[in-house]
Amino acid sequence: MSSRFYERIHSLLESLKKEGTYKEYRYLISSLDGRGAVEDYDDVVMLCSNNYLGLANHPEIVKKGIETLEKYGAGAASVRFICGTYDIHRTLENKVAQFLGTEAALTYTSCWNANTALIPVLLSPGDAVISDELNHASIIDGCRLVAKGVQRHVYRHADLNSLEDKLKEAASEDGVCLIVTDGVFSMEGDIAPLPGIIELAKKYDALVMVDDSHGTGVLGDTGRGTAEYYDMLGQVDIITGTFGKALGGAGGGFVAGRKEIIDLCIQRSRPHLFSNSLPPVLAGIALAAVEYLEAHPERVHSLHQKVRYFREQLKKNGFAVLEGDSAIIPVMIYDTAKAIRIADRMLEEGVYIVGFGYPVVPEGQARLRIQVSDALTYEDIDYSIDVLTKVLREQK
Repeated sequence: MSSRFYERIHSLLESLKKEGTYKEYRYLISSLDGRGAVEDYDDVVMLCSNNYLGLANHPEIVKKGIETLEKYGAGAASVRFICGTYDIHRTLENKVAQFLGTEAALTYTSCWNANTALIPVLLSPGDAVISDELNHASIIDGCRLVAKGVQRHVYRHADLNSLEDKLKEAASEDGVCLIVTDGVFSMEGDIAPLPGIIELAKKYDALVMVDDSHGTGVLGDTGRGTAEYYDMLGQVDIITGTFGKALGGAGGGFVAGRKEIIDLCIQRSRPHLFSNSLPPVLAGIALAAVEYLEAHPERVHSLHQKVRYFREQLKKNGFAVLEGDSAIIPVMIYDTAKAIRIADRMLEEGVYIVGFGYPVVPEGQARLRIQVSDALTYEDIDYSIDVLTKVLREQK
Protein backbone atom coordinates (compact mmCIF):
# COMPACT_ATOMS: atom_id res chain seq x y z
CA MET A 1 0.00 0.00 0.00
CA SER A 2 1.34 3.41 -1.01
CA SER A 3 0.29 6.14 1.43
CA ARG A 4 1.55 8.84 -0.94
CA PHE A 5 -0.71 7.54 -3.70
CA TYR A 6 -3.87 7.71 -1.54
CA GLU A 7 -2.90 11.10 -0.12
CA ARG A 8 -2.60 12.40 -3.67
CA ILE A 9 -6.03 11.07 -4.62
CA HIS A 10 -7.60 12.48 -1.45
CA SER A 11 -6.09 15.90 -2.14
CA LEU A 12 -7.37 15.88 -5.73
CA LEU A 13 -10.91 14.92 -4.73
CA GLU A 14 -11.01 17.54 -1.97
CA SER A 15 -9.89 20.23 -4.41
CA LEU A 16 -12.69 19.26 -6.80
CA LYS A 17 -15.21 19.61 -3.97
CA LYS A 18 -13.86 23.06 -3.01
CA GLU A 19 -14.00 24.20 -6.65
CA GLY A 20 -17.63 23.07 -6.91
CA THR A 21 -16.80 20.72 -9.80
CA TYR A 22 -17.09 17.40 -7.95
CA LYS A 23 -19.51 15.05 -9.73
CA GLU A 24 -22.07 12.92 -7.93
CA TYR A 25 -24.55 10.39 -9.32
CA ARG A 26 -28.27 10.94 -9.54
CA TYR A 27 -30.18 7.67 -9.31
CA LEU A 28 -33.20 7.17 -11.57
CA ILE A 29 -36.00 5.08 -10.12
CA SER A 30 -38.29 4.85 -13.15
CA SER A 31 -38.14 4.02 -16.84
CA LEU A 32 -36.81 6.68 -19.18
CA ASP A 33 -39.24 8.93 -21.03
CA GLY A 34 -39.89 12.63 -21.52
CA ARG A 35 -40.37 12.69 -17.78
CA GLY A 36 -38.94 10.39 -15.15
CA ALA A 37 -38.40 9.88 -11.46
CA VAL A 38 -35.05 10.57 -9.82
CA GLU A 39 -34.33 9.57 -6.24
CA ASP A 40 -35.80 12.35 -4.01
CA TYR A 41 -37.53 13.93 -7.06
CA ASP A 42 -40.68 12.17 -8.20
CA ASP A 43 -41.49 13.76 -11.55
CA VAL A 44 -38.89 15.67 -13.57
CA VAL A 45 -38.54 16.76 -17.18
CA MET A 46 -35.61 14.86 -18.74
CA LEU A 47 -33.30 17.20 -20.66
CA CYS A 48 -30.10 15.19 -20.34
CA SER A 49 -30.92 11.87 -21.97
CA ASN A 50 -29.65 10.44 -25.27
CA ASN A 51 -33.14 8.99 -25.79
CA TYR A 52 -33.64 11.24 -28.82
CA LEU A 53 -36.54 9.38 -30.45
CA GLY A 54 -38.19 8.41 -27.18
CA LEU A 55 -37.81 4.69 -27.94
CA ALA A 56 -36.15 3.59 -24.68
CA ASN A 57 -39.54 2.87 -23.11
CA HIS A 58 -41.59 2.30 -26.26
CA PRO A 59 -43.90 -0.73 -25.84
CA GLU A 60 -42.81 -2.37 -29.12
CA ILE A 61 -39.13 -2.08 -28.23
CA VAL A 62 -39.63 -3.32 -24.67
CA LYS A 63 -41.72 -6.26 -25.92
CA LYS A 64 -38.99 -7.28 -28.37
CA GLY A 65 -36.43 -7.09 -25.59
CA ILE A 66 -38.48 -9.41 -23.37
CA GLU A 67 -39.02 -11.88 -26.22
CA THR A 68 -35.30 -11.91 -27.06
CA LEU A 69 -34.33 -12.34 -23.42
CA GLU A 70 -36.65 -15.32 -23.08
CA LYS A 71 -35.35 -16.92 -26.28
CA TYR A 72 -31.59 -16.44 -25.85
CA GLY A 73 -31.09 -15.89 -22.13
CA ALA A 74 -29.15 -13.23 -20.25
CA GLY A 75 -25.95 -13.11 -22.29
CA ALA A 76 -23.59 -14.76 -24.74
CA ALA A 77 -20.92 -15.81 -22.20
CA SER A 78 -18.37 -15.94 -25.00
CA VAL A 79 -16.49 -13.96 -27.60
CA ARG A 80 -17.80 -14.00 -31.15
CA PHE A 81 -15.30 -16.42 -32.68
CA ILE A 82 -15.87 -19.14 -30.06
CA CYS A 83 -19.58 -19.56 -29.28
CA GLY A 84 -20.78 -15.98 -28.86
CA THR A 85 -22.21 -15.40 -32.35
CA TYR A 86 -25.99 -15.72 -32.57
CA ASP A 87 -28.27 -15.51 -35.58
CA ILE A 88 -29.70 -12.27 -34.20
CA HIS A 89 -26.22 -10.68 -34.49
CA ARG A 90 -26.22 -11.46 -38.21
CA THR A 91 -29.77 -10.13 -38.61
CA LEU A 92 -28.91 -6.90 -36.82
CA GLU A 93 -25.65 -6.39 -38.70
CA ASN A 94 -27.37 -6.92 -42.06
CA LYS A 95 -30.10 -4.48 -41.04
CA VAL A 96 -27.59 -1.79 -39.97
CA ALA A 97 -25.70 -2.13 -43.26
CA GLN A 98 -28.92 -1.91 -45.27
CA PHE A 99 -30.14 1.07 -43.22
CA LEU A 100 -26.91 3.03 -43.70
CA GLY A 101 -26.28 1.95 -47.29
CA THR A 102 -23.00 0.10 -46.65
CA GLU A 103 -21.85 -3.35 -47.73
CA ALA A 104 -21.54 -4.78 -44.23
CA ALA A 105 -21.57 -4.00 -40.51
CA LEU A 106 -20.21 -5.46 -37.29
CA THR A 107 -21.54 -5.03 -33.76
CA TYR A 108 -19.52 -4.26 -30.63
CA THR A 109 -20.55 -3.91 -27.00
CA SER A 110 -20.31 -0.10 -27.32
CA CYS A 111 -19.28 2.55 -29.83
CA TRP A 112 -16.31 3.23 -27.55
CA ASN A 113 -15.18 -0.34 -28.23
CA ALA A 114 -15.92 0.09 -31.94
CA ASN A 115 -13.76 3.22 -32.22
CA THR A 116 -10.85 1.92 -30.18
CA ALA A 117 -11.01 -1.37 -32.10
CA LEU A 118 -11.22 0.09 -35.58
CA ILE A 119 -8.63 2.86 -35.79
CA PRO A 120 -5.57 0.81 -34.75
CA VAL A 121 -6.60 -2.04 -37.07
CA LEU A 122 -6.87 0.17 -40.13
CA LEU A 123 -3.46 1.84 -39.90
CA SER A 124 0.11 0.59 -40.31
CA PRO A 125 3.51 2.28 -39.94
CA GLY A 126 3.80 4.98 -42.58
CA ASP A 127 0.06 5.78 -42.46
CA ALA A 128 -1.56 8.79 -40.77
CA VAL A 129 -4.69 9.53 -38.78
CA ILE A 130 -6.06 13.09 -38.79
CA SER A 131 -8.63 13.88 -36.12
CA ASP A 132 -10.85 16.88 -35.32
CA GLU A 133 -9.72 18.50 -32.06
CA LEU A 134 -13.20 18.15 -30.50
CA ASN A 135 -13.72 14.49 -31.38
CA HIS A 136 -15.12 12.17 -28.73
CA ALA A 137 -12.74 10.70 -26.16
CA SER A 138 -13.15 7.23 -27.69
CA ILE A 139 -11.71 8.51 -30.98
CA ILE A 140 -8.85 10.19 -29.14
CA ASP A 141 -8.07 6.92 -27.34
CA GLY A 142 -8.35 5.00 -30.61
CA CYS A 143 -5.78 7.33 -32.16
CA ARG A 144 -3.47 6.82 -29.18
CA LEU A 145 -3.56 3.06 -29.75
CA VAL A 146 -2.18 3.09 -33.31
CA ALA A 147 1.11 1.36 -34.03
CA LYS A 148 4.47 3.05 -33.67
CA GLY A 149 5.25 4.77 -36.95
CA VAL A 150 1.69 5.93 -37.63
CA GLN A 151 1.49 9.73 -37.79
CA ARG A 152 -1.11 11.36 -35.55
CA HIS A 153 -2.44 14.80 -36.46
CA VAL A 154 -5.17 16.99 -34.99
CA TYR A 155 -6.89 19.72 -37.00
CA ARG A 156 -8.79 22.73 -35.67
CA HIS A 157 -12.44 22.05 -35.05
CA ALA A 158 -14.45 21.85 -38.28
CA ASP A 159 -11.76 23.92 -40.03
CA LEU A 160 -11.25 22.67 -43.59
CA ASN A 161 -8.16 24.81 -44.15
CA SER A 162 -6.54 23.29 -41.08
CA LEU A 163 -7.55 19.81 -42.26
CA GLU A 164 -5.96 20.40 -45.66
CA ASP A 165 -2.75 21.60 -44.01
CA LYS A 166 -2.60 18.36 -42.02
CA LEU A 167 -3.30 16.29 -45.14
CA LYS A 168 -0.39 17.98 -46.90
CA GLU A 169 1.82 17.40 -43.87
CA ALA A 170 0.87 13.73 -43.68
CA ALA A 171 1.15 12.98 -47.39
CA SER A 172 3.47 10.16 -48.45
CA GLU A 173 3.87 7.95 -51.49
CA ASP A 174 2.85 4.70 -49.84
CA GLY A 175 0.96 5.69 -46.70
CA VAL A 176 -2.80 5.92 -46.18
CA CYS A 177 -4.48 8.89 -44.50
CA LEU A 178 -7.57 8.38 -42.34
CA ILE A 179 -9.68 11.45 -41.54
CA VAL A 180 -11.76 10.90 -38.41
CA THR A 181 -14.61 13.13 -37.27
CA ASP A 182 -17.71 13.05 -35.14
CA GLY A 183 -20.87 13.53 -37.18
CA VAL A 184 -22.49 15.54 -34.39
CA PHE A 185 -20.16 16.93 -31.73
CA SER A 186 -21.56 15.98 -28.36
CA MET A 187 -20.65 19.13 -26.44
CA GLU A 188 -21.08 21.70 -29.22
CA GLY A 189 -24.14 20.27 -30.95
CA ASP A 190 -22.74 21.28 -34.34
CA ILE A 191 -22.45 19.02 -37.37
CA ALA A 192 -19.20 18.15 -39.14
CA PRO A 193 -18.69 19.89 -42.52
CA LEU A 194 -18.91 16.55 -44.29
CA PRO A 195 -19.09 17.77 -47.91
CA GLY A 196 -15.82 19.66 -47.53
CA ILE A 197 -14.18 16.75 -45.70
CA ILE A 198 -15.12 14.31 -48.44
CA GLU A 199 -13.93 16.71 -51.13
CA LEU A 200 -10.53 16.94 -49.44
CA ALA A 201 -10.43 13.17 -48.95
CA LYS A 202 -10.89 12.68 -52.68
CA LYS A 203 -8.24 15.27 -53.46
CA TYR A 204 -5.66 13.62 -51.21
CA ASP A 205 -6.79 9.99 -51.62
CA ALA A 206 -7.76 9.68 -47.94
CA LEU A 207 -10.37 7.61 -46.12
CA VAL A 208 -13.18 9.20 -44.10
CA MET A 209 -14.51 7.76 -40.85
CA VAL A 210 -17.53 9.32 -39.12
CA ASP A 211 -18.63 8.52 -35.58
CA ASP A 212 -22.35 9.23 -35.94
CA SER A 213 -23.44 8.30 -32.43
CA HIS A 214 -25.41 11.53 -31.96
CA GLY A 215 -26.52 11.68 -35.61
CA THR A 216 -27.94 8.24 -36.32
CA GLY A 217 -31.69 8.31 -35.74
CA VAL A 218 -31.60 12.10 -35.42
CA LEU A 219 -30.36 13.75 -38.62
CA GLY A 220 -31.72 13.45 -42.13
CA ASP A 221 -35.30 12.96 -43.31
CA THR A 222 -35.31 9.30 -42.27
CA GLY A 223 -32.78 9.38 -39.42
CA ARG A 224 -29.88 7.91 -41.37
CA GLY A 225 -27.56 10.47 -39.88
CA THR A 226 -24.99 13.03 -40.98
CA ALA A 227 -24.50 11.58 -44.45
CA GLU A 228 -28.24 11.79 -45.15
CA TYR A 229 -28.37 15.31 -43.68
CA TYR A 230 -25.96 16.38 -46.43
CA ASP A 231 -27.51 14.07 -49.08
CA MET A 232 -24.25 12.08 -49.14
CA LEU A 233 -25.37 8.56 -48.27
CA GLY A 234 -22.88 6.02 -49.61
CA GLN A 235 -20.00 8.51 -49.75
CA VAL A 236 -18.52 7.92 -46.28
CA ASP A 237 -15.98 5.09 -46.11
CA ILE A 238 -16.68 4.05 -42.52
CA ILE A 239 -19.49 4.90 -40.10
CA THR A 240 -19.42 3.99 -36.43
CA GLY A 241 -22.33 4.47 -34.11
CA THR A 242 -24.27 3.33 -31.08
CA PHE A 243 -27.54 1.65 -30.19
CA GLY A 244 -27.36 3.37 -26.80
CA LYS A 245 -28.85 6.69 -27.90
CA ALA A 246 -31.63 7.20 -30.45
CA LEU A 247 -31.82 3.51 -31.40
CA GLY A 248 -33.49 2.16 -28.28
CA GLY A 249 -30.95 3.30 -25.71
CA ALA A 250 -30.07 -0.17 -24.44
CA GLY A 251 -26.43 -0.25 -25.53
CA GLY A 252 -24.06 -1.63 -28.11
CA GLY A 253 -22.15 -0.13 -31.01
CA PHE A 254 -21.27 -0.87 -34.60
CA VAL A 255 -18.88 -0.34 -37.49
CA ALA A 256 -20.37 -0.08 -41.00
CA GLY A 257 -18.45 0.04 -44.26
CA ARG A 258 -17.06 -2.13 -47.04
CA LYS A 259 -16.86 -5.90 -46.53
CA GLU A 260 -13.06 -5.86 -46.46
CA ILE A 261 -13.04 -3.43 -43.52
CA ILE A 262 -15.57 -5.47 -41.57
CA ASP A 263 -13.65 -8.69 -42.25
CA LEU A 264 -10.43 -7.05 -41.08
CA CYS A 265 -12.15 -6.04 -37.84
CA ILE A 266 -13.39 -9.60 -37.35
CA GLN A 267 -9.88 -10.96 -37.84
CA ARG A 268 -7.83 -8.39 -35.96
CA SER A 269 -9.74 -5.97 -33.72
CA ARG A 270 -8.87 -6.74 -30.12
CA PRO A 271 -12.17 -5.74 -28.42
CA HIS A 272 -13.92 -8.06 -30.87
CA LEU A 273 -11.51 -10.93 -30.30
CA PHE A 274 -11.14 -10.66 -26.54
CA SER A 275 -14.47 -9.35 -25.20
CA ASN A 276 -17.87 -10.98 -24.89
CA SER A 277 -20.18 -10.38 -27.81
CA LEU A 278 -23.08 -7.96 -27.66
CA PRO A 279 -25.72 -9.67 -25.48
CA PRO A 280 -28.48 -11.05 -27.72
CA VAL A 281 -31.13 -9.18 -25.74
CA LEU A 282 -29.43 -5.89 -26.62
CA ALA A 283 -29.19 -6.98 -30.25
CA GLY A 284 -32.92 -7.69 -30.22
CA ILE A 285 -33.73 -4.28 -28.77
CA ALA A 286 -31.47 -2.53 -31.30
CA LEU A 287 -32.99 -4.47 -34.19
CA ALA A 288 -36.50 -3.55 -33.07
CA ALA A 289 -35.49 0.13 -32.83
CA VAL A 290 -34.00 0.24 -36.34
CA GLU A 291 -37.04 -1.52 -37.79
CA TYR A 292 -39.35 0.86 -35.94
CA LEU A 293 -37.42 3.86 -37.24
CA GLU A 294 -37.66 2.59 -40.82
CA ALA A 295 -41.43 2.20 -40.45
CA HIS A 296 -41.96 5.51 -38.63
CA PRO A 297 -39.83 8.32 -40.09
CA GLU A 298 -42.44 10.72 -38.73
CA ARG A 299 -40.73 10.32 -35.34
CA VAL A 300 -37.66 11.98 -36.83
CA HIS A 301 -39.76 14.81 -38.29
CA SER A 302 -41.48 15.32 -34.94
CA LEU A 303 -38.10 15.50 -33.20
CA HIS A 304 -36.86 18.09 -35.72
CA GLN A 305 -39.91 20.26 -35.02
CA LYS A 306 -39.34 20.13 -31.27
CA VAL A 307 -35.65 20.94 -31.67
CA ARG A 308 -36.50 24.00 -33.78
CA TYR A 309 -39.13 25.13 -31.30
CA PHE A 310 -36.81 24.70 -28.31
CA ARG A 311 -34.01 26.65 -30.03
CA GLU A 312 -36.34 29.44 -31.12
CA GLN A 313 -37.82 29.85 -27.64
CA LEU A 314 -34.40 29.87 -25.96
CA LYS A 315 -33.17 32.60 -28.33
CA LYS A 316 -36.41 34.54 -27.91
CA ASN A 317 -35.79 34.54 -24.15
CA GLY A 318 -32.24 35.84 -24.56
CA PHE A 319 -30.17 32.75 -23.79
CA ALA A 320 -26.67 32.31 -25.25
CA VAL A 321 -27.20 29.25 -27.43
CA LEU A 322 -24.63 27.64 -29.73
CA GLU A 323 -25.89 27.28 -33.29
CA GLY A 324 -26.68 23.92 -34.86
CA ASP A 325 -29.38 21.64 -36.26
CA SER A 326 -28.80 18.64 -34.02
CA ALA A 327 -30.83 17.63 -30.97
CA ILE A 328 -28.05 18.94 -28.70
CA ILE A 329 -28.51 22.56 -27.61
CA PRO A 330 -25.71 24.01 -25.47
CA VAL A 331 -26.71 26.98 -23.31
CA MET A 332 -23.54 28.85 -22.41
CA ILE A 333 -22.92 29.65 -18.73
CA TYR A 334 -19.09 29.93 -18.98
CA ASP A 335 -18.30 29.31 -15.29
CA THR A 336 -18.13 25.62 -14.30
CA ALA A 337 -19.24 25.95 -10.68
CA LYS A 338 -22.13 28.21 -11.71
CA ALA A 339 -23.28 25.74 -14.40
CA ILE A 340 -23.35 22.94 -11.83
CA ARG A 341 -25.24 25.10 -9.31
CA ILE A 342 -27.83 26.03 -11.92
CA ALA A 343 -28.34 22.38 -12.88
CA ASP A 344 -28.79 21.40 -9.22
CA ARG A 345 -31.29 24.19 -8.66
CA MET A 346 -33.25 23.28 -11.81
CA LEU A 347 -33.60 19.71 -10.58
CA GLU A 348 -35.22 21.07 -7.42
CA GLU A 349 -37.71 22.79 -9.71
CA GLY A 350 -38.43 19.59 -11.66
CA VAL A 351 -36.05 19.81 -14.64
CA TYR A 352 -33.17 17.36 -14.93
CA ILE A 353 -30.30 18.93 -16.86
CA VAL A 354 -26.54 18.65 -16.46
CA GLY A 355 -23.89 21.37 -16.29
CA PHE A 356 -20.60 20.63 -18.05
CA GLY A 357 -17.32 22.37 -17.41
CA TYR A 358 -13.59 21.82 -17.47
CA PRO A 359 -12.09 19.30 -18.28
CA VAL A 360 -15.04 18.05 -20.38
CA VAL A 361 -15.07 21.40 -22.20
CA PRO A 362 -12.34 24.07 -22.32
CA GLU A 363 -11.82 26.34 -19.31
CA GLY A 364 -14.28 29.23 -19.37
CA GLN A 365 -16.70 27.46 -21.74
CA ALA A 366 -19.00 25.78 -19.21
CA ARG A 367 -22.53 25.13 -20.35
CA LEU A 368 -25.84 23.44 -19.76
CA ARG A 369 -26.41 20.76 -22.39
CA ILE A 370 -30.02 20.35 -23.46
CA GLN A 371 -30.75 17.10 -25.28
CA VAL A 372 -34.12 17.19 -26.98
CA SER A 373 -36.20 14.01 -27.08
CA ASP A 374 -39.32 13.36 -29.08
CA ALA A 375 -40.75 12.04 -25.81
CA LEU A 376 -40.91 15.64 -24.55
CA THR A 377 -44.18 17.52 -24.93
CA TYR A 378 -44.29 21.18 -25.90
CA GLU A 379 -45.55 21.85 -22.37
CA ASP A 380 -42.37 20.19 -21.04
CA ILE A 381 -40.27 22.48 -23.23
CA ASP A 382 -42.09 25.63 -22.15
CA TYR A 383 -41.87 24.65 -18.49
CA SER A 384 -38.13 23.97 -18.80
CA ILE A 385 -37.50 27.40 -20.29
CA ASP A 386 -39.53 29.04 -17.51
CA VAL A 387 -37.46 27.21 -14.89
CA LEU A 388 -34.18 28.09 -16.59
CA THR A 389 -35.21 31.74 -16.72
CA LYS A 390 -36.17 31.73 -13.05
CA VAL A 391 -32.98 30.00 -11.87
CA LEU A 392 -30.65 32.19 -13.93
CA ARG A 393 -32.34 35.25 -12.49
CA GLU A 394 -31.67 33.88 -8.99
CA GLN A 395 -27.99 33.35 -9.79
CA LYS A 396 -27.31 36.96 -10.80
